[in-house]
Amino acid sequence: SGGEQSPCLFQFREDGFLVLEHFFTAEECDSMRNQIQRIIAEMEVPPHCRTEFSTKEEEQLQAQGSSDYFLTSGDKIRFFFEKGVLDERGNFLIPKEKSISKIGHALHAYDPVFKQITHSSKVQELGRKLGLERPVVVQSMYIFKQPGIGGEVTPHQDATFLHTEPLGRILGFWIALEDATQENGCLWFIPGSHTSGVTRRMVRAAPGTSTCVEFVGSEPAYDDSRFIPLPVRKGALVLIHGEVVHKSELNSSDSSRHVFTFHVMEAKDTSWSKENWLQPTPELPFPSLYT
Repeated sequence: SGGEQSPCLFQFREDGFLVLEHFFTAEECDSMRNQIQRIIAEMEVPPHCRTEFSTKEEEQLQAQGSSDYFLTSGDKIRFFFEKGVLDERGNFLIPKEKSISKIGHALHAYDPVFKQITHSSKVQELGRKLGLERPVVVQSMYIFKQPGIGGEVTPHQDATFLHTEPLGRILGFWIALEDATQENGCLWFIPGSHTSGVTRRMVRAAPGTSTCVEFVGSEPAYDDSRFIPLPVRKGALVLIHGEVVHKSELNSSDSSRHVFTFHVMEAKDTSWSKENWLQPTPELPFPSLYT
């Protein structure tokens, strides 16, 4: 726009990510944590419950392909579990609140606490500072990163899963509800890796195939030494460009790393791929970030 850019926005365009410490208060973080405990307490364990969330390609295809539980979760609040927490009959081997990996993907639309945070005036104000004209919220997730078993998330770009034309229209808001440390699985980024497009896409598989989604293209081998860790304190907001390469390691500590995250798309002059796993529905068109 040629107007004055704040130093932090310059940093974001340079690196592809930006940390805003103390963006949310401890009270706001705790209200989200308390609300998620209530949601888990009322959770009906899904009958198929073989949907274990995994980022390894084959497991992901196999686990998600066995049911459309994942594919149809865009406009619902649904539950995904860590590997190895269920026996072959689908009974929990550890307490359900310790076994859950994430809850998605419409907390921002259907839960009053998460809706309030997503559309809070400070988030809207930040959207305007970033120059977003018609931002819409496409999905949200609560991620638990359980102690000892919170799985690694392999290097990826969010636009692999949320593809737009043109690219550069997806922005992740990642909120630390507890301190995120190198021990409990903080994010790692390759600074500046958001400028060369995407090499891989996850698309809906053709009807009648055995899996719901498939990958097109391949993830390059990223050089481990290029990643920098991003430990942040409770209440921090990390902005994540849709094409920046990032990952998180296994949580090897005895403390969890709870996060609430949501993705926003600049809808102005943008088309959302019909091949994305996530699609707006008549029940839930993507809501505007600005209220």
